[in-house]
Amino acid sequence: MDHNLHTIHFEYKFTSDKAIFSNKKSRDVPAILAVDALFSIYINEKIYFQAELPILEFYKSLFRWKEKFTENNVPQFRYYTIEYDEYDDGAILSLVPFSNKARLKSIWAEVDNDYVFDLDYIITEFINLEQKLMDDIEAFYDIKLNEFITHIPYQSRP
Repeated sequence: MDHNLHTIHFEYKFTSDKAIFSNKKSRDVPAILAVDALFSIYINEKIYFQAELPILEFYKSLFRWKEKFTENNVPQFRYYTIEYDEYDDGAILSLVPFSNKARLKSIWAEVDNDYVFDLDYIITEFINLEQKLMDDIEAFYDIKLNEFITHIPYQSRP
């Protein structure tokens, strides 16, 4: 099978009430971590990953990864959560670039497979996910993420 034919699709549904969070709670860590979404990843139209995540923390991980991204350097994306501390087997979700490909891995995967994608394709999909997630979070919760992104906790590891 040609690995370049893998397709990826992200879906998420906010599971926290709209009233749970507002700009006024931008420094309230428990409120930030209580903003959840059911996040799903489909690969080749089959479920690969599905979990309820603290979506602001996940968003910040994407945001920080995108900040480090340059034309000549594609860093690994790794998502950890401060709500879970057993990472002996790796990150909850990671994107590991190599050559002109990237491998998608998850310790919470629904299927046991490390998918390989064309690097340009998967980077574009992750960048689009970050932008769409920002737009949807801001619209759903009526907030501006850039006003308090520094207050969103997230787990960063080497």
